[in-house]
Amino acid sequence: MTITIVSIETPSLGDRSYLAHDGKVAFVVDPQRDVDRVLDAAAQAGVRIAHVFETHIHNDYVTGGFALAQQTGAGYHVNADDDVSFARSGIHDGDVVDVSPTMRVRAMHTPGHTFTHLSYVLEGEEPVVFSGGSLLFGSTGRPDLLGAVHTHELARHQYSSARRLATELSDETRVMPTHGFGSFCAATSTGEGTTASTIGRERATNPVMSQDEEDFVADTLAGLDAYPAYYVHMGPANSGGPDAADLSEPERADKEQIRRRLEDGEWLVDLRNRTAFAAGHVPGTFNFGLDGQFVTYLGWLIPWGTPVTLLGQTPEQVAEAQRDLARIGIDRPAAAATGGPQEWTDQPLGTQTTATFADLAQVRHHRAVTVLDVRRVSEWRESHLEGAVHIPIHEIVTRMDEVPESEVWVHCASGYRASIVASLVAATGRRVVAVDDSFADSAARAGLPVVTDQEPASA
Repeated sequence: MTITIVSIETPSLGDRSYLAHDGKVAFVVDPQRDVDRVLDAAAQAGVRIAHVFETHIHNDYVTGGFALAQQTGAGYHVNADDDVSFARSGIHDGDVVDVSPTMRVRAMHTPGHTFTHLSYVLEGEEPVVFSGGSLLFGSTGRPDLLGAVHTHELARHQYSSARRLATELSDETRVMPTHGFGSFCAATSTGEGTTASTIGRERATNPVMSQDEEDFVADTLAGLDAYPAYYVHMGPANSGGPDAADLSEPERADKEQIRRRLEDGEWLVDLRNRTAFAAGHVPGTFNFGLDGQFVTYLGWLIPWGTPVTLLGQTPEQVAEAQRDLARIGIDRPAAAATGGPQEWTDQPLGTQTTATFADLAQVRHHRAVTVLDVRRVSEWRESHLEGAVHIPIHEIVTRMDEVPESEVWVHCASGYRASIVASLVAATGRRVVAVDDSFADSAARAGLPVVTDQEPASA
């Protein structure tokens, strides 16, 4: 009987979940909190979910595993050594679960991303390994999410685990990781454009297979950069057995409520793209467009627990944002409004000045302006503008007092992050310009001085 594997992708977080079935019975690996997607996939296939497997206690999203198991009556398999507060089927290295007469799943202990990380091997004529945050496409999961004190040890575990998979599994075994599709849980860049892989391919191309242990550990640690601040809340949430996401429509906010929430210091988030936001917005609102890594950056920057009101052009935009927020534990928006900024306020609309790197080059000939680079440290070290101030986007809220009161030109790699930061800076009353342009393609070409390998400048 043919076994079908359905990949359930979450591009906003760079993750995948999996539904595997034989036409009658199914199991699920690493489901996200919005379990309706999994239930819909099972219903479309006409299969019953009998088992749910977690590869690890996730750091980048709230799991739907416990809720899915509760709703379906499925067995819920979590490493027996994980400290959790809910009932589950504790599973160990080497344990086998007979999901159906045609599907046999074996657990393999593959520590590195966490100490208790498990991979799951679907055995048979067409074997598959669900490798979670262990072996990724062209990379491995990052080893630093449990704190600096464990990073070196976990990096060594990650090396051994990847090689164990390559040693014990056949070349034709398909590799199906949870992370590595833009997730900050990847230790290094994953295979660009890679949508599928096998143990044989990873053995031939993944650096972990060709390096010795010391080189792998050194390169992995050198490549680590900051990860989203909300990660610290995910482990405790997942260890407690979280409920499914509540995706019911939030309270509707009128103009008066929007005004009051702004005055109270809450976050009102404009979900429209940066072009629409620049043309007109409610002053004091922040631009986290759904056309970029919305949930990653909003979850990273917002002081945890701050009420969020979502402002979108359509109910569909609000619903998409609400679903994304629920995945990282921001359970309910405080309120929402749809339409356009003229429907959200009676006050004059704010605008956001945008420009190119060529514009910046021209302006610098006539007056002094502060250039604020909000890219990550690794991007800055690769190359940056001479004289620029560097405050990575994830530090801007806590370091706002370091932003000069003078005219500020904000740039990132392409414009998305610059718009976020420009909206935050503008809300403080500073004069700000968002550079909506490609740094790699346009900065040097515009005649701006670009330097490399220097420590970040301070404001």
